[in-house]
Amino acid sequence: MASTTTWRRSLESVALPMGAVLSALVIFGVFCALAGANPLAVYGSIYRAAFGSWSAWQNTLLRASPLMLTALCTALPARLGLVIIGNEGALVLGGLAAVMVGLALGSSLPGGLVLLAMALGSLVAGGLWIMAAGALRHYRGVNETISSLLLNYIAIALMNHLVQGPLRDPAFVSKPSSFEIAPAAWLGNLPATRVHWGLIYGLVASALAYILIQRTTFGFAARTAGGNVRAARIAGLPVGKLTLAVCFLAGSCAGLAGMVEVAAVQKRLNESIVSNYGYAGILVAFVARHNPLATVLVSVLLGGILAAGGILQRSHNLPDATVMVFQGIVFLCVLYSESLYGRFAVFQEREAQTEGAAVVG
Repeated sequence: MASTTTWRRSLESVALPMGAVLSALVIFGVFCALAGANPLAVYGSIYRAAFGSWSAWQNTLLRASPLMLTALCTALPARLGLVIIGNEGALVLGGLAAVMVGLALGSSLPGGLVLLAMALGSLVAGGLWIMAAGALRHYRGVNETISSLLLNYIAIALMNHLVQGPLRDPAFVSKPSSFEIAPAAWLGNLPATRVHWGLIYGLVASALAYILIQRTTFGFAARTAGGNVRAARIAGLPVGKLTLAVCFLAGSCAGLAGMVEVAAVQKRLNESIVSNYGYAGILVAFVARHNPLATVLVSVLLGGILAAGGILQRSHNLPDATVMVFQGIVFLCVLYSESLYGRFAVFQEREAQTEGAAVVG
């Protein structure tokens, strides 16, 4: 009977998010129709731009790489019952730390060691940033959603201050940017592709996060604390340490995404790093039900949508923000679907349904 219950719950955890996404597609189709575009033609263009060719797949994977990492910034704390949305700030701080380390080391070390130092700097910067939100929650009772959101603005302001001040390259007048990191510290592409090694970082991080949460004692303790904090404390679990550790790991993933964007895409730091990958990662985490492995698939799907943004404007005369509208619709539908868990009889254990009917009788 336990296996039946597990099967039903697993089916529910898949069916409801899929239903939410399908509902979002219908609503977005109505939006396109009202904007004067054929919804079916729009969906066809999205598919071709995202998955219609090997070149399209590469564009999709390029955008999916940072999404995998930023999604973990929300997915991991969610296992503790925390709603962290400071992904964008951790990404920016990670990129800032990577640039500062890269510029400080220059060409004094081999490129591989410089990249390693940049990665470590981004991991520590992003981890400490999100850990601050976890510490405020645990020790001072500050809502982690609000604090992590506000930390985004602080991180962006700090980055802008340094890029326009001590780190500014005088050669860039109209768009303040930092000095360029040494070419030896650039993150290259996978063989015979335009996809950088950040994709491998995202895949490995997602796999390790799944193993940590689902297959280790630490993960079991974190899930126990997330299910019932009072029971976890009675059992002697160090809730405070778990909170800080999980938040640090979550922020580290988003910080690494910032390093990847700097070392593989921009080669320097400027306002372009604020590209909403952090906020999109929140959507990925919720659609994936905070499952680290599921974030990989959802990141690819959302990456494809992001890759199709330009073609919607060129081929269908839709606004440039159409993709953002689609993301918002999906997010609202997924949030609403959260309230539907446990409400459908088909996903409940039959004995429980019979006992409930007997009680009512």
